[in-house]
Amino acid sequence: MDIADKRLSLIRYNDLVPDPDAKPIEPAPLEDRTPGELLRQARIRHELSQEQLAIRAGTTQSAIARIERDRTSPSIRTMTSLFQAMEEDFVFGARPRDWGVDLTLNDQTLGYMPTERLERGLGFSEVVREIQGESSGKKAA
Repeated sequence: MDIADKRLSLIRYNDLVPDPDAKPIEPAPLEDRTPGELLRQARIRHELSQEQLAIRAGTTQSAIARIERDRTSPSIRTMTSLFQAMEEDFVFGARPRDWGVDLTLNDQTLGYMPTERLERGLGFSEVVREIQGESSGKKAA
C-alpha cells in the first residue's frame, strides 16, 4: 500500500455525504429581515470582516456595526453602495400585487353586450345553485 492509498483510507466518506434527514436551513423571507441582517448575511457570505467591508466601501467599521445591529436605518443609496463593495446588487423595488383575478376574462366579458353579460351571469348562477343542491343532498327544482 503506497502513501496515497493510506491517506485515502483515512478519509471518512460518511462525513462527505449529506444527512438525508437533515432539514435545509432556509433564510427568513425578505420581508422579515432588516437591512442590518441582509448586510451581515452578505458580508459573512463573502467572508469579510466589518473592517474589510468598511475599507472597500470608504466608511468606518463602526458605521457597518451600527447598520448590522439596526442602530441606524440606512438609505437605499447606502445599502446599494455597501452591496456594490461586495460585488453584489442590492435590489429594492415594488411590483403590482397579484390579486388572483384574470384580467383577460374581464376584458373578454366587457366585449359582450349588456344583455349577453346578464344571460351569462344568470347561467352561471344556475350552475352554482345546482352544485349547491347536489352537495347538500337536495335536488334543484
